[in-house]
Parts: sequence; structure tokens; C-alpha cells
Amino acid sequence: MKQAKRSKSNWLLAAGLGAATLAATLWGNRRGSYDLSRRVVLITGGSRGLGLVLARQAVAEGARVAICARDEAELARARQDLLMAGAAEADVLTLSRDVTNAVEVRTMVAEVESRLGPVDVLVNNAGIITAGPLDNMDSRDFEESMAVHFWAPLHAMQAVLPSMRQRGAGRIVNISSLGGKVALPHMAPYSASKFALVGLSEGFRAELRQHGISVTTVCPGLLRTGSQDHALVKGQHQKEFAWFSIADALPGFTLSAEQAARQIWNACRRGDGEVILSLPAKFLAAFHGLLPGTTTDILSWMNRALPATGESAAANVRRTGFESESDITRSPLTALTRKAAAKNNEL
Repeated sequence: MKQAKRSKSNWLLAAGLGAATLAATLWGNRRGSYDLSRRVVLITGGSRGLGLVLARQAVAEGARVAICARDEAELARARQDLLMAGAAEADVLTLSRDVTNAVEVRTMVAEVESRLGPVDVLVNNAGIITAGPLDNMDSRDFEESMAVHFWAPLHAMQAVLPSMRQRGAGRIVNISSLGGKVALPHMAPYSASKFALVGLSEGFRAELRQHGISVTTVCPGLLRTGSQDHALVKGQHQKEFAWFSIADALPGFTLSAEQAARQIWNACRRGDGEVILSLPAKFLAAFHGLLPGTTTDILSWMNRALPATGESAAANVRRTGFESESDITRSPLTALTRKAAAKNNEL
């Protein structure tokens, strides 16, 4: 009898959690009223991966889209991709710019305004990832992460704000990370810079709402964008890249770039202050918010399972994922991310 009651209680608890999860998912996917049609959208890091998927979806809704990146060949392919997705020639603008350079960012925004019109939506998406043990990191790794994840968004926001303030309207979306809510082992430069972006984004939102400008902070968990081969790794390069690329491909724990982009645009339309993408990411962020010390202690135990510090001089050299492939990273374990890479201009 007691066992039957316990079984029924467990079933009701599971059903309740399932219903709560479904309700949270439906609530998080509601569309919002902001219309992207004919809006001018500027996306940094828009030539591949999540940035390109965001651009595709904006184009599909009739937005006029400008994307920037440093690689001109990537931008040319991305432009063709967006034209094939239905964009008109005059509604797609590609710009080769270094977003860590304040002058280049200002001239980029000026060119967008002159050719497409004032920027209605800015998406700060450009990013880099450097993975490896702390002992193999140096100041350059932290400085470059801060340049891309903190200073570049700041430059871009400062460039678009005068026009947005004048019109009393605008949307800014800052793509941070779960790593900007919870410090992840072997990703210290990335997490530190993404934490900085979260603080910057929240501070701007608090002061800009009175001017009709909405700032949304996006903190995705693991995404299948196909960008893993562009990551930089240090330490035991092949082992480091292996755990990183496999984690990026796990079904159930990762979100496709298309799903992530839809949720990001919905959050932008609603004017949300923050959106955390994927249930595992929401759970970890919430647990860390309640018990930050405990979360860090748990992650310190997980760190012991990651590759040890590289002892050779070569361990301090940064290599791309392309240069750190092994049999395991070419195996079926990473099939989902390799498929995404082919689809999203990451090859």
C-alpha cells in the first residue's frame, strides 16, 4: 500500500515537473508584438554560425539586414546565402570590419545608416572561444576575449545610440553565454569576458528603458552552430578539443542554432531583459543563483575529469579546432555539429 502511494506520488511529481517545463517553454516561445518587417538590423559576427542563422530569420521576416565580420570570403558566401533565402539585393549589406576597433565600428554604423537607414535592431553576436587549463592561459587570451566580448559591444552600442535616442526607439540584443552566469572550468577568459558583457548589458538596459530603447541579454547554453572548429585551444590540444567538440554535439543537452535564433528573436520582440537558452542552462544558472559556492565546488570536481595542464612549451600555443582534430572528433559523436557547420558557413 505504502509502495503504491509512493509510486503515485512520484508519478504526480514527474507530471507536475513536466507540465511546468511545458508551460515555461510555451511562455518563453511566445512571439511578442515587435515587427521586424522593413526594420534595419545590424548583426556583428553575422557571416557564419548563430549570426548567420539570425540573419536568415530576420530576412525571412522582411528585415533589411547588415552583417559584419573580418573574413571577406565568408561574407561573400553569407551574402549569397541570404539572397537565396529570399532577400532583395538592396536589403542585404555586408561589411568587413574589426569590431574591436572603435573607429571601424563608427564608420560601419555610418555606412549602414547611409545605405539602409537608421539601425532599428543591433545584435552584438561576434565572439571567440579559447579553451584550455588556466595554467596554459596568458594575458593575451584574457585581453582578446575582453576586446571581442566587452569592448566591441560597447563600441557598437555607443555608435547606434544617438540615432535611437533621437527616435525614442530601438532594440539591442547582446549575445552573452551561460558562461557569463556561471564560470566554467577551462574557459576562464571566455567566462570572465562574458560576465563583463552581462553587467554591461544589464546596466545599459536599466538606463535606456526611459528612452524607449530595450536591451536584451541572451545567455545560451551549448549550441549546435557548427563553430567548434573555429575555437582556440591550449594545453593538450587534441584532448582539449575532443571534450569541447563532443559536449557541443550532445543531443538533449544542446540546442540547434535555428531553435536558439527563434527564441532570441522572440525575446527581442517581447523586449525581455534576459533570456537563458536550453533547460540544462536554465537549471545550472538557477542553481548557481541559489548556491553559488556549492556550484563552484561541483564544477571544481568536474574540472578534475578534464585534460590536465599541458607541460610542454607547445601547450601554451593556441591552435584552432581545425588543427586539433583527432579520430574521436571526426567520429559519429560529433555528427550533429559537423552537419551544422556545413549548413552555417563554418567550414
